[in-house]
Amino acid sequence: MTGTVLAVCVVHADVPFGRRAVVHSGIDKRPVDGPAGSGACGTTSTRVDVHELGIGGDHCRDTKFHGGLDQAVYAYDEAEAQYWAGELGVPVPPGRFGENLRTTGVPVTDAVIGSRWRVGTVTLEVTIARKPCATFARWMDEPRWIRRFTDRGDVGAYFRVVEPGVFRSGDAVAVESVPPHGVTVRDLFRGTDATAMATLLDEPDVAPKVHRDAAAALKSLRRP
Repeated sequence: MTGTVLAVCVVHADVPFGRRAVVHSGIDKRPVDGPAGSGACGTTSTRVDVHELGIGGDHCRDTKFHGGLDQAVYAYDEAEAQYWAGELGVPVPPGRFGENLRTTGVPVTDAVIGSRWRVGTVTLEVTIARKPCATFARWMDEPRWIRRFTDRGDVGAYFRVVEPGVFRSGDAVAVESVPPHGVTVRDLFRGTDATAMATLLDEPDVAPKVHRDAAAALKSLRRP
């Protein structure tokens, strides 16, 4: 299975949110090649270094809930962005949801956890779901945004970096391996299938935060 990176996005500027939220957020991400599409298809696009903690030129302010080895890169699907553009009546350009990669042609929220993607010279591994938070809601400034985004369920996926390297907009996304357990990012986000959550807990090689989220979901399901 092969897709394409439409844009690689990094922090444009920190967003101040005041005392009652994270003081600054790195959610304002924009394509490294400027306007969406300007560097597509690999002709003039900028190669970006990718390391264990993410993409060169990017950073995370709220390190309690974002970033780290298991959330080094966040991807979002173009088709779903276009759905939201229609719902909201405004464009949803690459980076608008705080994603590092805007992709097309491969499942993102429906990617199987532990799947490995080859992008440029980088190997990424699917880890956990994006959980919409108050910072995201304030950034979007849309009514009931957390509930709407949650109900839709196409939340995108985080990745850990298995093999550092470089990638750029226009690069192919090659899904090189898919674990046989079949549990997806969407399954983990919903957390309603006890068997699926238990399956993830039995997988020794998935990211630690996958075990954390699966254990939390299973505990909630078992609560009287």
